Amino acid sequence: MKILAFDTCLDKTYITLSENDKVLKSETIFSDSENYHSAYLLSTIVKILKEENLTPKDIDMIATDIGPGSFTGIRACVTVARVLAQQLDIKAVGVSSLEVLSNILGSNDLVILDARKNKAYVYDSAILGAIELEKVDELVKGRKVITDNSLIERIRANASEVVSYQEGSYPMGEILARLSLTKEETDWRKLKPLYIQPPPVFGK
Repeated sequence: MKILAFDTCLDKTYITLSENDKVLKSETIFSDSENYHSAYLLSTIVKILKEENLTPKDIDMIATDIGPGSFTGIRACVTVARVLAQQLDIKAVGVSSLEVLSNILGSNDLVILDARKNKAYVYDSAILGAIELEKVDELVKGRKVITDNSLIERIRANASEVVSYQEGSYPMGEILARLSLTKEETDWRKLKPLYIQPPPVFGK
């Protein structure tokens, strides 16, 4: 089974083409001065398929990050996943960015991401939601934690070990593809963004 997996929710775009658990091609895209990284999603998918002498019709399943993360990034990858799955008449799988991050060091680690408004998204073997930072300070005591740059100093004061996913080079696309094999496939209509907190209302 050939799986096309992609993520534009976090600080980079990750795209991986795999066959079952074997990675065929994987690319990471950074933002530049002209475009946010998600702007390159479709063109890079086309490029990867061409390099592997494949067409979209050769894909058996779409896997995508459904959030939390950048609202623009979530909308981009979920929309592309839904459109591709619909047009190709194949199944789709959604995986939370929190679960992906919990596996970047090879185990199911505690993940704490900045959710703004004095809260953090928390994953500890399951999504715990958006939790007040004061409660997070207690939760991380003595734990190994995956976080982002904005919270790393705060968490370092209490955790036994802390890693910012933004400071390392981790195989996020490959992890997303691997986790998709453990999820139940779904119809594209049921693939929806994971908004733990409501999207911002612009102009207010």
